[in-house]
Amino acid sequence: MIIGTQAVREPAIVERLCKSHPDKVIVGLDARDGKVALSGWAEDSGQDAIELAKSFEGVGVSGIVYTDIERDGMMQGFNAEATAALAARISIPVFASGGVNSYEDIDRLCQIAEVGVAGAIVGRAMYDGTIELEAAVQRVGSTLAGLAN
Repeated sequence: MIIGTQAVREPAIVERLCKSHPDKVIVGLDARDGKVALSGWAEDSGQDAIELAKSFEGVGVSGIVYTDIERDGMMQGFNAEATAALAARISIPVFASGGVNSYEDIDRLCQIAEVGVAGAIVGRAMYDGTIELEAAVQRVGSTLAGLAN
């Protein structure tokens, strides 16, 4: 399950959910300029995304879905720098969201995997046909193999 706004408003609920559903809780953090947005991006929480993500370490969260809302659905590429910065500062795997729209973005994701970026959510690019799932999976395999050499 992915929990977003409620995780920010009531962080204790995340710990309770992690205890009752081990390895099944992911926190979704939507951010604008590094600050977490709430309620469908209508409200700025004022909380730093990295600091908030750190607060979920040790409670059993199995992943963080990080969305740069300035890029989500805009087909401009994801915010690799902010995603990598978050992943490098926490021990929880991070999944990029918002803006992945090309195979070059897939390559970028592979390059930042070493800091804890575990994957990505690819939505509109698949609907629009700019990324095909099978080709993306093959690219990930060959890109990671090339980086290992």
